[in-house]
Amino acid sequence: MPLYSATPETSALVLEPLPVATASEAVADETRVGLTSTPKTLSPWLFYDEAGSQLFEQITALPEYYLTRTERAIFTAHADEIVRVAAGEPRQTLTLIEPGAGSAAKTRIMLEAAVRLQGSVVYQPVDVSATALESARKNILGRVPGVSVRCQVADYTREPLPENRLPNTRTLALYIGSSIGNFTPNEALALLQNLRAQLLPGDQFLLGADLVKDVTAMLAAYNDAAGVTAAFNRNVLERLNRELDADFDLSAFRHKAIWNARESRIEMHLESLCAQRVHVPANSAGDAMILTFARGETIHTENSYKFTPEAVESLLSDTGFRATHTWNDDAKLFAVTLASAV
Repeated sequence: MPLYSATPETSALVLEPLPVATASEAVADETRVGLTSTPKTLSPWLFYDEAGSQLFEQITALPEYYLTRTERAIFTAHADEIVRVAAGEPRQTLTLIEPGAGSAAKTRIMLEAAVRLQGSVVYQPVDVSATALESARKNILGRVPGVSVRCQVADYTREPLPENRLPNTRTLALYIGSSIGNFTPNEALALLQNLRAQLLPGDQFLLGADLVKDVTAMLAAYNDAAGVTAAFNRNVLERLNRELDADFDLSAFRHKAIWNARESRIEMHLESLCAQRVHVPANSAGDAMILTFARGETIHTENSYKFTPEAVESLLSDTGFRATHTWNDDAKLFAVTLASAV
């Protein structure tokens, strides 16, 4: 169910109640499945409660986290060209839709370019975090005249994107920030195949992807000196304490980031510093659990896959898109690729 809706005439935001019980059950289900498996895992969507979303925004401003500022620089340099190419010839009116929108800080650059090209634009951000969408709304409305915002709280990996396509428009779907790197290769294929199924031939897709580079630089981006990423990682346990009344001792887990060269990914883990037991009380999703951790045992919380240019093109081709243009920063740390739905 959409949490936010807006009309293009007013760009007003309407708040509807979020089904809290359903959300809590999803957290409980993920905890039960992930922490009783071997090895233990937790899905990265659990990061993005209100506290986690705020921590991630702090991460994007860290000196070690090159991804956000590098992609932003690419947009700043090339947004007008990207939007012009996406609109095609003869020019079609673009509607921008963004699964996993977050706070939409970088998307403002693209929306400003769209307004310059066509006078106005409808923007439809989709995110699992209501907090992030509220931030996106504030980042856009009033700051980018000519933009109408229609927000939707949804798990875009499982739920369909908004169906209210405007007549005589072309969709430009944005999937930026290298969010695609958080999924396994098979999951990434399924995600983009699902997205392609909701687009029409000729619709456009803009994909941001972090490229393989020096290992030291990649690791530093996920293990900053200020410890913000560590706090972000441990917040997933704090969320389980808050929402499930679990009794995780956050000080008994340390943040760990490693480079898995075989899989071409950075992995984030929470490592147990001692042998310990954690109690999760019974809830609507199931009976009480006693979770045991050995010293050195980890909970695998996130992957961040890194790509070669060839891997990006192959992923797009395998999911029903044809890559047409790629923009890079001078150091080729990051790639922004425009593809057409075929």
